[in-house]
Amino acid sequence: MNPGDPVLELADLLRRRNEIDGDIASLIGRPAERGHIGEFIAAHIFDIRLAESATSRALDGWFTDGPLAGRSVNVKFYGRHEGLLDASPRGTVDYYLVLCGPRTPAQSSRGTSRPLIVSQVFLLESEGLHDAWEARGVRVGVASSVRRDVWAAAEIYPTRNPRLYDLSHAQLDRLKALGGR
Repeated sequence: MNPGDPVLELADLLRRRNEIDGDIASLIGRPAERGHIGEFIAAHIFDIRLAESATSRALDGWFTDGPLAGRSVNVKFYGRHEGLLDASPRGTVDYYLVLCGPRTPAQSSRGTSRPLIVSQVFLLESEGLHDAWEARGVRVGVASSVRRDVWAAAEIYPTRNPRLYDLSHAQLDRLKALGGR
């Protein structure tokens, strides 16, 4: 290897990453992409039965236990919490379950990373979101803006919100383990 050659250094890092991605794919049964990893995490922590096909536009699965049993969910896994949500058309799912890294202002990604960690979890009811967007004239789709107070009301981790979703100690321990600390 030519020391100091950034392309060769990157090639070595990618080789190592591909090995790890292969191990992750073997564990989760799907490619080691952020979305699939988030769905796997959500299924195992929040008792979600995933849809057989990963090609559905928004529907990732259904809650199987507790007060949300039978309700549909779209899982999002973001490297940072920037106040935006990739939303689906009204009536597509009942809830969005958003796992994300730390809150950061929207900014250039240059010189930053988006690690796969869970710092916060939000449970957003879809119809209420659509009503709020409609009232504000927000166009729904990729990177739909969600008001800060809506995020705060929907947070279920690390701030517990038993009214929305009462996390067990086992769920809390698993989420803490994914926090990268």
